Amino acid sequence: MNGNGNGNMNGNGNGNGVSAAHVDTFEVDSPNVTYDDDFITSKYVYETTSVSLEGKKWKVKPKQVKYEFKTDKRVPKFGIMLVGWGGNNGSTVTAGILANRKGLSWKTKEGVQHANYWGSVTQAATCRIGNFQGEEVYVPFKNMLPMVNPNDCAIGGWDISGMNLADAMERAKVLEYDLQVQLRDSMKGMVPLPSIYDPSFIAANQAERADNCIKGTKAEQVDQIRKDIENFKSENGLDSVVVLWTANTERYSEVVVGLNDTRENLEKAIKEGHSEISPSTLFAWACITDQVPFVNGSPQNTFVPGVVEYAVSKNSFIGGDDFKSGQTKMKSVLVDFLVGAGIKPVSIVSYNHLGNNDGYNLTAPQTFRSKEISKSNVVDDMVSSNSILYKEGEHPDHIVVIKYQPYVADSKRAMDEYTSEIFMGGKNTIVMHNTCEDSLLAAPIILDLCLLTELVTRIQFKAEGEKDFHGFHPIAVLLSYLTKAPLVPAGTPVVNALSKQRAMLENIFRACVGLAPENNMMMEYK
Repeated sequence: MNGNGNGNMNGNGNGNGVSAAHVDTFEVDSPNVTYDDDFITSKYVYETTSVSLEGKKWKVKPKQVKYEFKTDKRVPKFGIMLVGWGGNNGSTVTAGILANRKGLSWKTKEGVQHANYWGSVTQAATCRIGNFQGEEVYVPFKNMLPMVNPNDCAIGGWDISGMNLADAMERAKVLEYDLQVQLRDSMKGMVPLPSIYDPSFIAANQAERADNCIKGTKAEQVDQIRKDIENFKSENGLDSVVVLWTANTERYSEVVVGLNDTRENLEKAIKEGHSEISPSTLFAWACITDQVPFVNGSPQNTFVPGVVEYAVSKNSFIGGDDFKSGQTKMKSVLVDFLVGAGIKPVSIVSYNHLGNNDGYNLTAPQTFRSKEISKSNVVDDMVSSNSILYKEGEHPDHIVVIKYQPYVADSKRAMDEYTSEIFMGGKNTIVMHNTCEDSLLAAPIILDLCLLTELVTRIQFKAEGEKDFHGFHPIAVLLSYLTKAPLVPAGTPVVNALSKQRAMLENIFRACVGLAPENNMMMEYK
């Protein structure tokens, strides 16, 4: 965002009296917003409500809190490091960045395709900023605040397989052959760094891939990860890095008092090489130690209590868990709609089959259980919001099934049946079939998670009465829109409804430039 507005506007009409205008950049004209060479500063009034019980009467009181936001406009030279870089997701993200950077096109049976970032909320979505002569005006999400351009990102990472990224891309069977041919020379020299392999945390069938592993004790492995990050930053001349886990789903770690329940106990357990400390927890610990943001894209409980305590004490960003890309994203929309419409879902059956390495790893019961938990809890907040439909403790019957079917490869099939109770004892059943190109849906989400995490590190704010600016809580709630099982600070409500998550993200961006939340009242037309 250049902050001066270029005056360019494109209008789109559909012939039905509905039109929209699109602008690339904008500047907020308000005494509460200032722009200088380095910062956007906004004064913002946050309006909310407090609820209290006085005697036998519930009282709702409007409440205002004044905030000041300060966003650093200086976009850093930025890098992404992926744990599981040589997997389907990692090779697809890498290929996507390179294809967009080079402006590649390739032939398919449907015609010529061009590189894009579709599926990325930061790169391919828009936000409404107001009205112009009766038209809604939208701006690209990425231009609401100064963001890193993914084409400029350095990318690297670790993998337990030493296969180069060109061969990994071919093994994944995700991208069209003509595109792979164009990218091969650029990717064949990309080789993952050795990663941490612990066969007790993933399926036994992954042993055949594990030829690129960090040796030594758990403490030595942590030290090596720290060195790898520092070397990556130095070799690429980077200002900042985000590390993201897109490797195999691990089984859940046992949370044990005296082992991983506190920062002190976990540090001691790592030094002693305790067997119940997972590879993903070791990566998180290494990142937190050097205040490198770490995002978990898989469903396991990487963030055991000791990790969370350590992140908070170091004020180092962590976020997760588990990419929300296909079936679960649809579920977080549909159940929110049904419950919000006064319709009562009573049975949700979700079936998947897929043939990539993710599915292969999930054939082990212990790793499947991690995925089952993250997929099953996604409707909880929507159900608990409506006590008219659901009695206390009542919940829809909800089952999740995942099967490995090698032939379909990365083209996951998801089938869902939603049975609901409706008016006067009636029943309603919705059946949905979703063909999810797994890695093509996950790759843009990986980019969004990394780009948003980087941006959040450049936003500071303070409430009225506070002397100094400070950053957001190190548990990055703003990433909830992109994850199945959002990680939140203790005492913070967990929100899974997709529309609420999207609104939270957009409205924080709006607050940073002094714009009111999008409330859709449109009183100027009433």
